[in-house]
Amino acid sequence: MCRNCTSFWRMEEKRPVDAAGAAALIGIAALLAFNQVVIKITGGGFGPVFQAGLRSGIALVFLLGWIWVLGKPMAFPRAAIAGGLITGLLFTVEFMAIFTALDLTAVSRSSILFYSMPVWLALGAHVLLPGERLSGPRVMGLMLAMVGVVLALLDRDAAHVSLTGDALAVFAAMCWAGLALVVRITPLARVSAELQLMCQLVVSAPILLMLAPFFGDLMRDPQPLHWAGLLFQSIGVVGLGFMIWFRLLATYRANGVASFSFLSPVLAVIFGWLALGEHVAGQVWLALGLVAAGIFLINRR
Repeated sequence: MCRNCTSFWRMEEKRPVDAAGAAALIGIAALLAFNQVVIKITGGGFGPVFQAGLRSGIALVFLLGWIWVLGKPMAFPRAAIAGGLITGLLFTVEFMAIFTALDLTAVSRSSILFYSMPVWLALGAHVLLPGERLSGPRVMGLMLAMVGVVLALLDRDAAHVSLTGDALAVFAAMCWAGLALVVRITPLARVSAELQLMCQLVVSAPILLMLAPFFGDLMRDPQPLHWAGLLFQSIGVVGLGFMIWFRLLATYRANGVASFSFLSPVLAVIFGWLALGEHVAGQVWLALGLVAAGIFLINRR
């Protein structure tokens, strides 16, 4: 019994993020940053929880097709069922919270709070995961990255501020961190990324769709743009982006993977500048330097 436990925990010791992993994580961060804008725009056609439920449902259909086309095994170990159910519930609550937050407050404001996830994950990993203790440089890296994100968003318009939205965004970040930790510390870690994601979609889709009527209107006069945004989220972000993120989490250290999430809110500001012509102050470019320095310290060997 002890030998099995030792073997399991040794398997959980992942390697630091290398160049290939960093490139993939930067791509995921950019995708998630753009997704925040897409969620906000798509919310013009659908209620927040209904949008989240539709997204999970469409992504589940896509994922099942992906597994069938590639001929991947569907066998799910009994030992991983509990972890799958817990991650499914965390996924459900996380996106119920962040979609509602984005419906109540500005993208920039919710992004800084939602992407505080690496702080919560690093703290949890410090306690629960071997080899991922918070050393002095890692703590400094977390602080620099968070200061960079705050600095990037200080000059944003605060006209659309909601304390409820702020609280929901922080709560969603905690759920996201909890989900990543459950994946790592339970037998679910031995399951493929596709089956991990399928657990979350199978649980979240029906729950979100059933609860949606209690969170306002289901439909808000959806136009082709809103349907396109929904498909982008379902296939591009959930169906492919999340699956890649889980693969990266299975390969690299949790705090290293999570640290790249600090890029997403800064990139969201830049996307607003490029796509919407929003003014970006010089302090945002300084923020990018701080975020880069923070990521370097977190992933330093």
